[in-house]
Amino acid sequence: MTDQQDTGREAHLAEREIAHEQAFVDRVYAQLDKSAKAAQQLALEGHDRGRLGHEGGLVERDAMVFQAAKRMAQLDAAHEGLVFGRLDLRPEIDGEPRYIGRIGLRDEHRDSLLVDWRAPAAAVFYQATAAEPHGVVRRRVLRCTGPRVAGLEDELLDGSVDTDLPIVGEGALIAQLSRARDRTMHSIVATIQAEQDKAIRAPGKGVVMISGGPGVGKTVVALHRAAYLLYTERRRYEAGGVLIVGPSGVFMRYIERVLPSLGETAVALRSLGEVVDGVRATRRDEPQVAAVKGSTAMVEVLRRTSRQQAPGSPSEFRVFYRDDRLVLDRGRLGQIRRQLMGQGRRNRQLSRVPQALLDALWRQVRGERGRERGKEAFVDEMLDNPDFLDFAAAWWPPLDARTVLGWLREPEFLARVADGVLTTEQQRLLLKSWEGASDLAVEDIPLLDELRYAIGDVPEQPEDKRDVDLAAGLGINVEELMTAADREFASGPAWRPPTHRIDDDPFAHVLIDEAQDLTPMQWRMVGRRGRTASWTIVGDPAQSSWPVPAEAAAARAEALEGKPIHEFHLSTNYRNSAEIYAFAAAYAERVGLDADLPTAVRSTGVEPVEITGVADLERGVREAVTDLAGKVAGTVGIVVPVARRSQVNRWLASWEEFAADAPHAAESAEDSTKPPSGEDRIVVLTGLDTKGLEFDAILVVRPQEIEDESPTGRATLYVVLTRATQLLTTIS
Repeated sequence: MTDQQDTGREAHLAEREIAHEQAFVDRVYAQLDKSAKAAQQLALEGHDRGRLGHEGGLVERDAMVFQAAKRMAQLDAAHEGLVFGRLDLRPEIDGEPRYIGRIGLRDEHRDSLLVDWRAPAAAVFYQATAAEPHGVVRRRVLRCTGPRVAGLEDELLDGSVDTDLPIVGEGALIAQLSRARDRTMHSIVATIQAEQDKAIRAPGKGVVMISGGPGVGKTVVALHRAAYLLYTERRRYEAGGVLIVGPSGVFMRYIERVLPSLGETAVALRSLGEVVDGVRATRRDEPQVAAVKGSTAMVEVLRRTSRQQAPGSPSEFRVFYRDDRLVLDRGRLGQIRRQLMGQGRRNRQLSRVPQALLDALWRQVRGERGRERGKEAFVDEMLDNPDFLDFAAAWWPPLDARTVLGWLREPEFLARVADGVLTTEQQRLLLKSWEGASDLAVEDIPLLDELRYAIGDVPEQPEDKRDVDLAAGLGINVEELMTAADREFASGPAWRPPTHRIDDDPFAHVLIDEAQDLTPMQWRMVGRRGRTASWTIVGDPAQSSWPVPAEAAAARAEALEGKPIHEFHLSTNYRNSAEIYAFAAAYAERVGLDADLPTAVRSTGVEPVEITGVADLERGVREAVTDLAGKVAGTVGIVVPVARRSQVNRWLASWEEFAADAPHAAESAEDSTKPPSGEDRIVVLTGLDTKGLEFDAILVVRPQEIEDESPTGRATLYVVLTRATQLLTTIS
């Protein structure tokens, strides 16, 4: 048989098998539509129950509508690649093929039509190998575009079984690796290997730490683990919530479709600038400033700040009562402040302030006329005194963390609270970072959170019953106070009044991606969300952008204190071609990075290109981008030093041949609040922006400048060199 005949036979076999699987997929989608209609009908019935006119009907309505809405959301999210796998098992195990999908579905007879990928029955889809087939004869991956089967990839895992099952394609994993990347990470649930599956299905309690070099699939494994936990212990994780934290808004948008495509929507996806509810920051500080704000030295600075008298508040109160002149001077007020602080967080003491002030004043009453009337009469008179009421409200106001953080903008105040903790140069860097800034930087968010916990929430009511009347006498109404504070500070563009309280912060599970980049202050912030949670932590120390790893490690250990740790190491690079990763690994070794070097399993035969000595940089970049865009079908990332990002974006926008893509690229690079367009094949990013991302082709502009722009520039450049799946070019 000739090669041409052989190729034709394989094509005919593939067409026949695709048609066979298409018939099954059509049946599944028909059942999906029926299930969606049933969910809609359940919602309508629920609304009808609400018209019964009694409380039981309302309860039934709420329950039915909630369940229907949740099911409709699951069914809607499942449409993309609904069916992706098939298992043909040994006859003695199961004579029927077992189909694996995003969600579980049953047919009209209640028989299983599609097995949810997280169910125990689907575990062997990932665990089976040729060495240990676990009863699987053939594993088939269905590659679908919407409801259409576009291709198949088979693996024969148990050749000892007498079978006539056809084998189609080159193997699912290699096919997935060769696929063009778009701007959204797609779930590769169908190609997860046994090494990765162990981490996904690790025990739910404690901490699962997933390590490994670039391209080993750490992020995908972690996201699938989150979905798996939601499936196995749904009540616990839906009630407590799952928090997923990533390095940037660009990265979070990149992964945001993965969990919904797996049927999970009850997950909070937040970048490091969004961890605190009601606050969102996208601007990043310069590395020198970030190093100060991220250091544990800021803990002491902020602790001192939270205990200071509010700037501008009165420092003395005088009143004449009967025969006595009563004075609360700076010394006495300082004693009262320390006494109140010793009882708990500052805002929690609001209702105790009147009693503490009145006690200090009453102790000064010596005259016979005052003593004869007694303390109760004295308290009544003071509560009718507008001067006293105004003083008490001004001396101990309800505080907002953003306001307290603003105190540090004053050089004299900062010098006082930072004395012996921060150097003069570090103080100068902080003041410069806040000078004229109306918005918060990403590095400010952990500082804001530290102050939230230091000053506490304003209590909804006095904690001590004895303080109720006094608080009411002072006009302390928490809702009114908070509304006034919110109005006062709502003018700041980065601030939104908090919609939650400290008690609402913790989650049932916390997942941290690119964990090696978290500063000690960020670990403290995230740690507060996971004190009683299970954790998944993903990272690679060689890719760290934090200059003092030991300090970050100590903060991480404090956040995870007492939790059992399960470690998993991934060793196979699925992202890069062998040629690209050899180039990146050689750079890591040359500059002395202690890098974890995984094995790249895919070769393209195409070596990275180094262009040097370029005088006309715009022309050189244009020619290189044109070349790369013409050779790959997917995305092209132009990675530049921070100082050149705006310049290169302008170049890209002015090039006629890229006019359709350039505006979107410029927006997504400069403003991470805007969602990326499906058209933006070409995007301009800085080195740190590339964290966790991948592109078909990468152009690195002036790599030496990227290396030189921060103390961890070598690690950042190493990250950049490992982002490409097919082509890599550097231009110097």
